[in-house]
Order: sequence, then structure tokens, then C-alpha cells
Amino acid sequence: MGYTVSRLAAMAGVSVRTLHHYDRVGLLKPTTRSEAGYRLYGEKDLLRLQQILFYRELDVPLGRIRRILDDPSFDAVAALAEHRASLQERARRIERLVETIDRTTARLRGEEPMLSDEELYEGFPKEKVEAWKAEARERWGREYEESTRRVRSWPKEKLAAVKAEGERITRDLASEMERGPADPRVQALVAEFHQHLRHFYEPTPERIAGLGRLYVDHPDFRARYEAVRPGLAEFLREAMALYAGSLGRP
Repeated sequence: MGYTVSRLAAMAGVSVRTLHHYDRVGLLKPTTRSEAGYRLYGEKDLLRLQQILFYRELDVPLGRIRRILDDPSFDAVAALAEHRASLQERARRIERLVETIDRTTARLRGEEPMLSDEELYEGFPKEKVEAWKAEARERWGREYEESTRRVRSWPKEKLAAVKAEGERITRDLASEMERGPADPRVQALVAEFHQHLRHFYEPTPERIAGLGRLYVDHPDFRARYEAVRPGLAEFLREAMALYAGSLGRP
């Protein structure tokens, strides 16, 4: 039992002509054929087609894809990890381009300008903000600058919504401290926070764990979370370390 060329084409979102071409050039040959001579594709063929489409999405030429997939040392799991990283980077570039388009369009229309420092750091002393900015540039460099540009392009409503989301997650975590950092409810909230961070940058497991340590080690962060609930900074550090350690594990 296998998939016909038409069914596989519909499943994969490619044309029948494309699959015929892949067959002719030796890139994707069907496992078997029916008694009538029709192509039949099995699970192994589907996985190979998935790899082909990922590489095509990254603009890799067909000849090179064939050489990669036919190499005896080819590791499908490692390749998928590379595809994921490459696609994430492409998604970030596209997101930045979309934000640039939106920002430029708003300016050309005479609409709301980019957010100012006062709007970004509303409620914080100006001298404290300047110290934070200098420290962030030294600690994170280009990533900090790109994150700041992204946030400045937001309308005020989005900034308010993102801030409210972060504050709500913090309050929810503080209310669940008795459960312990490893509790499933706590870890689910840390996962929400992980998604929240994606408003600003792509949070890797290392960055999540490092951010948790920063909440304890940096006096301003520590004071902020301790004001919400005593012991919250250490609790976040432990919960975020556990969550970061779980990423990528089955």
C-alpha cells in the first residue's frame, strides 16, 4: 500500500509535474509501482520529500539536495534541527521587514510616530533608564538594538497589551509559588512566558535560564520581583532553569 502521485502531490502542496520531475532526475523515486505501472510512494519517500521541500524553501538547488540526501552520512534528525534554525532566522528577518514596512507606511501617511523613550519606560526614573540602556547594550549588543527597534515600531496599544500580558504572567507565577518550580502548572506558566519573550527576541533555552539567573543577580530585577512577592526572584530562577532544561527533550 502506498500513496499515488496525485495524492502525495495534494498532501505536500506540490504539483504532479514536480513529482514527475523529481523522479526523472533521481531526486525522489517511488518505492514501488502498481501492477498498472503507476507510481506508489511509501513512508520513506514521504520523509525524503519533506527534506527536499525544506531544502527548497532554503533555496538549495536540486542537484545539491540530491547529493546531500544520498550521502551515507546524512542524519535526518540533525538536518531537521538545521532546517528549524534556518527557518526561524528567516522568520525573524521577514518579521523585521514587515515591521519596517508598517513603520514606513505609518510615517508616509503622517500617522503615529515611533514610540519615545518616555513611552517605552513610562514610570521609571530617567537616570535609571539610561543606566539600564547602557548595561543592556554592553550585555546584549546588537540583539538589544534590534529588540528596541522592534518595540519602537509598535503602536501604543500593542505596547500596553504586551506589558499587561507580562505582568499577568508574573502575577500568576507568584500565586503558584506554593506548588514548587517543577509543578506542571508552574511550568505551563513559564512556557507562556517563553512565548511572551518572543515579542522581543527569540529566547533560546540558554537565554531563558540566563534571564532567570539575572532576576536574582541583578539588584533592580530582584527588587522588582521581590516587590511582587518575597522569594519570587529565586522561584523564577529555579522554574526557568527547569523549563530551559526540558526544551528539546521528548
